[in-house]
Amino acid sequence: MPNTDAVDLPNCDREPIHIPGRVQDYGCLIAVSLEWMVCHASANLSAHLGLDPVTMIGTRISEHLAPDFLHRLRNRIQLLATEDSTVRLYRVDPIGDGRAFDVSVHLSGRTYVIEMEPASEEPDRDDATAVQMMIARLRQRDTLAGATDEAAQAVRSLTGFDRVMVYRFDDDQSGEVIAEARGDDAHSYDGLRFPASDIPKQARALYTRNLIRMIADVDAPTHEIQPAVSPDGVPLDLSLSATRAVSPIHLEYLRNMGVRASLSISILRKGKLWGLIACHHHSPRYIDFERRSALELFAQLFSYELVQKETEREMEDVERARRLHDVLMNQVSSGEGLEAEFDTLADRIAEAIPHDGIVLYAGGEYTARGRVPTQDEFYGLARFLNAASATETFVTDNIEAHYPGADSFADRAAGLMALPVSRTPRDYIVLFRRELSQSVEWAGNPDKPAETGPNGVRLTPRKSFETWREVVRGRSARWTEPERRAADSLRITLIEVILKLTDEADAARKQASERQELLIAELNHRVRNILNLIRGLVSQSRGGALSVDEYTRVLDTRITALSRAHDQLTQREWGWSPLRELIAIETRAFLAGRGERLRQTGDEVELSPNAFTTLALVLHELMTNSAKYGALSSATGSVDVATRLERDGTLVIDWIESGGPPVKAPTREGFGTTIIQRSIPYDLRGTADVSYKVTGLTARFTLPGHLVRPCAGSVSQVDQSDAPAPEVSISGAALVLEDNMIIAMDVADMLKDLGASGVHIAAGVSDAQRQIEEHDISIAVLDVNLGTETSVVVAEVLAAKGVPFILATGYGAVGEIRNTFPEAPIVKKPYTEADFSAALRKLAG
Repeated sequence: MPNTDAVDLPNCDREPIHIPGRVQDYGCLIAVSLEWMVCHASANLSAHLGLDPVTMIGTRISEHLAPDFLHRLRNRIQLLATEDSTVRLYRVDPIGDGRAFDVSVHLSGRTYVIEMEPASEEPDRDDATAVQMMIARLRQRDTLAGATDEAAQAVRSLTGFDRVMVYRFDDDQSGEVIAEARGDDAHSYDGLRFPASDIPKQARALYTRNLIRMIADVDAPTHEIQPAVSPDGVPLDLSLSATRAVSPIHLEYLRNMGVRASLSISILRKGKLWGLIACHHHSPRYIDFERRSALELFAQLFSYELVQKETEREMEDVERARRLHDVLMNQVSSGEGLEAEFDTLADRIAEAIPHDGIVLYAGGEYTARGRVPTQDEFYGLARFLNAASATETFVTDNIEAHYPGADSFADRAAGLMALPVSRTPRDYIVLFRRELSQSVEWAGNPDKPAETGPNGVRLTPRKSFETWREVVRGRSARWTEPERRAADSLRITLIEVILKLTDEADAARKQASERQELLIAELNHRVRNILNLIRGLVSQSRGGALSVDEYTRVLDTRITALSRAHDQLTQREWGWSPLRELIAIETRAFLAGRGERLRQTGDEVELSPNAFTTLALVLHELMTNSAKYGALSSATGSVDVATRLERDGTLVIDWIESGGPPVKAPTREGFGTTIIQRSIPYDLRGTADVSYKVTGLTARFTLPGHLVRPCAGSVSQVDQSDAPAPEVSISGAALVLEDNMIIAMDVADMLKDLGASGVHIAAGVSDAQRQIEEHDISIAVLDVNLGTETSVVVAEVLAAKGVPFILATGYGAVGEIRNTFPEAPIVKKPYTEADFSAALRKLAG
């Protein structure tokens, strides 16, 4: 901290936290030159590796570390792509004594910084799979609130911290806790705000470079780096360090909160710091490096999901803007001017952008409605707005902060959104919002005066984090980002309306030319934005769907079709499989109870596995298109599928639709059409001929003889009756015994969807027995294999109480427990809600 008599926030912002000259106790550090000479070493190197840091300085690293380790280290360093990148090795032996360490390496200037921490001794841990499952659950959340809540729960389950908060930064750099997962004895900060001063500027900058930071124990000793500076007098930059010691100011801040250990995970959006996942623990807590790496991966994927959800919202905004454009062009551009259609214009704008008052100022004429400045008051405001950009919407929720004359109409308006719709003379649509007194809840008083603290003359961290309520006046409700985008689109629409009216009224050519120039500039700007948006969608959605939900749904149906084909192949041990069974199962999936609408005739054939999976996708797309647009979309339509083996062994398949609505050829070739028309020619060297006749789609496919053969025996008949299964539901509470937390949470969600009034989750036998004693359980799902134990004991307890249960397994066989409880249904991992529904029907039957 700079030695200065001034005690203010900028001083804290200048604290050189990236060069503390020390490391935390849980790891050690060696820095080597590009020539692999030891330049720096942490004083605790002897405690971790038994090496003397003083005698190492100036020697070759190869004199101290094992050759095999150095070989792997050199190979991995080749992967360092940028100055901000880090490479890692897990469970390696640096000195060859059999002890395992996790190692990270990054480049600091012209120095490789090697950090080592003792590796975890937990066996058979799969953090990457846990992260994958957590992200899968997060993707199911439709809203930002749901996604952040899921993220907090996921990080807490993976780390075990007492409290995990998702913390989002606002425009003024203050932060708000928008989601929280905590234990019963942890204080809640959910919904509270923290002032910008709690996280200095240089700390925010480091958060964008180093995505995860841990403090295992605020009271643990730290260890100096020797020597403190290089021969050039420069301290070692630890910006990317995992073991970097922490500012004493921050440690004092955590102690004041009652926190002994913390973990911070950065959330970036488009390269900028969007927020943090902040973890707090009331006692020391160490998270090993391998798990922290998994958490960093989770944060990166979570950031990607934020971009996805924002992209979806932007697409929705684009669609709303298009609809508003169409309505305004039809209703407002009548040739009589905006003033004549003012009420219609105001009503339509209010649907997209809520406001308390609106002013149209065009050609020097003032038209108003609602809570607005008077005409004379507005003239002064218009002169102020004239100094702003002519091509951007001016937005504020505090007019007085920008325009002193606003105090004269403060009783009516506190915020405004001004849409310039011309260049000279300046015309405007101005929306106003009234003052909204707001109660903002802070975690302590954000305006606490500076004090002289134990670490020198500086701002002392707050000692109180009790809820402190501030009443904010003179401001309106904030204009949201979607509202701002709507305003930009509306402004272009209004420019277009004005130009049309000007042309119809045969206004002065010069004025029309200037406004046309403005329109072209604005439309070009908008087109560039839309092209950038489309490029983002293409790169992130990897498909032609208009929304993530649609993309997921289409992808899911295609995967399901492959899954059905895979099941058939698996049952036949990946041998040849009958085409009739494939068609029948696909029919059952689409035509529940109406299987007679698809008729199969012709030769009975079997397909090779490769041909079988390809044809499964083609048939799925044909069925999908027919159900959406073709014969199967109407009550009277039908499909005939005829198969014929030619003398040379070639298989001819005819798909003929009839009785449906008139058919039109698609205007564009989507991915489904590509599958139908190109998969068989490309993958199987066959042919595909599709004809969009008005009376119904017809298609002929041929498959080479080496992929087809006559059926060797009788073809098993697949049930196509598809009588709807009776609905079942759970009455009362359920118990889930499952040693994997993510799987247990998924099963709990499914049971709730099936009617369970509540679900109790147990990770082991003793926990399950306690749950059974404390709660009235009506149904249970028992994972047979719990790692070091089985659920046999729990099954016996439930059987004695007469409580039905379902056995769950990932191995396909359940051995002794199956013989003991033959009435218990079995479900195999991965589960679906349909699996549990079928198991419940078996129990009920």
